[in-house]
Amino acid sequence: MTEAKKPSQWQQSIAGEWHGRPSVFDAAGNHVGYNKVYRSSVFEGDRVTYYMDTRLDAVGPLRARFEAQKFAFGVADNGTDRIYMGPDFMGAGHPYGLLVDANYYSPAWTSDLRTMVHVIDNGTTQVYSSLLYDGPTINGVFNGIYKVAFDYQENPETRAIIDAFVETEVANGKKPHVLPMKYAGTWHGAMDVYNAAQEKVGVNQVEIHYVPKTLLSAETTISISGVINREFTFLRRRSGIYHTYEGPDIFGNSIGYGRALYTSQHIYGEALKIRGREFLIDDTYRMSVVWDFLASDKRQYMTFGVLEWQVEKEVLAATY
Repeated sequence: MTEAKKPSQWQQSIAGEWHGRPSVFDAAGNHVGYNKVYRSSVFEGDRVTYYMDTRLDAVGPLRARFEAQKFAFGVADNGTDRIYMGPDFMGAGHPYGLLVDANYYSPAWTSDLRTMVHVIDNGTTQVYSSLLYDGPTINGVFNGIYKVAFDYQENPETRAIIDAFVETEVANGKKPHVLPMKYAGTWHGAMDVYNAAQEKVGVNQVEIHYVPKTLLSAETTISISGVINREFTFLRRRSGIYHTYEGPDIFGNSIGYGRALYTSQHIYGEALKIRGREFLIDDTYRMSVVWDFLASDKRQYMTFGVLEWQVEKEVLAATY
């Protein structure tokens, strides 16, 4: 008798119904609306079906482009690759523990997508983002936070909790990625580390020490210990949704679409760079951080975790 196939680790981590209202941004970073989403990835017998229903509420030309409902597509899931078989999405996602990094094409949205989902808070929350492309050019961005439910349809109490959460995304989704302007402090926490073969190789302890120099700039030092043992200091500046990193150890830039900051950082004097996403989860400046280390343009480590903010002192107080 053939042994029954079991769901992959990632499939198990996303069991249940996930509810959210991700924000929609145009390519210039303008908030243009929301996409109310209910989705689930269902393991049945020896196959996986991904269901997603959306209710788009947006303005401008993206309104018609992203109008699509009742997605249902097959997923060939071998554990290291989740291959999307259509008709709604074609491509693949790659799990790294509680993170998936996916690249696929949507015929309905006529867009190539780069999607990242980080499962946090003991499996109850997903930090989600999708960058949508025409070739190499972004045409729009979705991002937001999802909560899981297992009895939403049957339990009025669960439904009330989830519906209330979804409504908070209306206010939170518009918030820009703006760090404390006047207060110094430190983000700290643990980040899981996976190698290019999607094997967990350890945990990094991370501290980001942050000291504002002006209302739009701050001296930043990142200290990493564990699998990676490095320290980087740089000046970061912000102009609207654009952020720059101005050395001496890191140079690069980033762009914020709402709470999510998409970064590109180059380590000075080395064939090493970090591409990532830093997502402000709430008003305490708690962040979901994903850093993808590339050495000689090859993935070296995928690292991710939640960093907590601890304020230290006001450094730009009122002057007289």
